[in-house]
Amino acid sequence: MRAVVIVSGGGTITPFTTSTLACSADEGFLSAGNTATALRDYLLAQGREVFTAPTMTIWSPVVEPGHDEFGPFKDSPLVLPEHLTIISTGDIDAAGEKLARFLGYLHAEHNVTDVDLVGHSNGGLYSRAAIRILTWIESPVAVRSLTMLGTPNNGSVPGSYTWGEFTKADCMGNSFSEKFNESWVTYAAQADLGLNREDTFRYLDGPPGWNSAQIGYLDGIPVTLLAGTYFTAEDGDPRMWPYDGITSRYSAWAQGVSDAVIPQRTYWEAPLTHSIFVSDAAGLDWQTALTWNVGALARVHQAIEESGG
Repeated sequence: MRAVVIVSGGGTITPFTTSTLACSADEGFLSAGNTATALRDYLLAQGREVFTAPTMTIWSPVVEPGHDEFGPFKDSPLVLPEHLTIISTGDIDAAGEKLARFLGYLHAEHNVTDVDLVGHSNGGLYSRAAIRILTWIESPVAVRSLTMLGTPNNGSVPGSYTWGEFTKADCMGNSFSEKFNESWVTYAAQADLGLNREDTFRYLDGPPGWNSAQIGYLDGIPVTLLAGTYFTAEDGDPRMWPYDGITSRYSAWAQGVSDAVIPQRTYWEAPLTHSIFVSDAAGLDWQTALTWNVGALARVHQAIEESGG
């Protein structure tokens, strides 16, 4: 069976769902968490088989967020064990290993043989790491396509800000950018388990960086790169501006990543934010988010369609 697997990014809590099993759809709750709900609903409506990979912010199976937290979900249909659950605040390669195990679980329990990976934010990096591991272990699961929405292939803006690669001056006087990046420094100090220091140019870029270790693993896999460009600044650093509140177009389009690493790529952009979390923080409608906007969701499905067999 061929299926779409949605992979959430950094700092997320996402339940495991299948095409037929999801969390409660009661008012105020999201049936597949705040990253995957709209994506899952849209792709199901197109007749796709869809699974969401479980993610948790600590070493633990998924624990449902409190009802007063942003984008809560409840009544998870099945909570998978820790060894199948991505730690969304930790190391990229460790997350890739958990995702590879999860894909093995889908093969064993749901007869999934072919997957289209849809990674939001760091979920795209987790997917890239998993593809490398699947190659190493000669997995029976074949990756047919990879679609990345706002993935920080060269680092995130808040990560680079936290570690001094961007400064307040790079925010170009944009009040949202200044406040959000400063709040991220506090968040990283309290909750991050290692991902934030990897979401940087220093870790990902250059000959000794993470990207250079990925050469060859995406050969033959069509990659679609979606970028949000809601926030703009004239004369801003092109590695930062325009950006979606988390990831720049430069990074989402992997402009600093060689064709040897991503040989087959297609680009798409729209004036959207990174996520409904960013849209909410900026006082915007959720339709302004890459994970919720109908145009972005249609482009994800188009990427899967164009990948063929």
